[in-house]
Amino acid sequence: MTGIGRSIRAKKLTPIYISPFEILERIGLMAYCITLPPYLSGVHDVFYVSQLKKYQPNPSHIIEPEEVELWENLTYRTEPERIADVKDKQFRNKTICLVKVIWKGMTPGDAT
Repeated sequence: MTGIGRSIRAKKLTPIYISPFEILERIGLMAYCITLPPYLSGVHDVFYVSQLKKYQPNPSHIIEPEEVELWENLTYRTEPERIADVKDKQFRNKTICLVKVIWKGMTPGDAT
């Protein structure tokens, strides 16, 4: 088997590049998580940087930017998606509860 059929069976991408994929997030120093189409759902979506190839710009491939409504102080409203972590920080005479929130539309690395 060659091409995509072999990729699906081996659950890995072959050295031949199939098509461009969007990078979702950086995992560690040298690994990236990418988006894969439904027909490659059985393939692992995390790849080492040496397996990825830089995107060659194509005039026919146009990405429309999202419209973001900015306020006067250059901030925008976002909603919390979920709470990632909760812990208590102990000071000399008081305890503060710290909550790590993952926001909608942002990567987990942007959690506050």
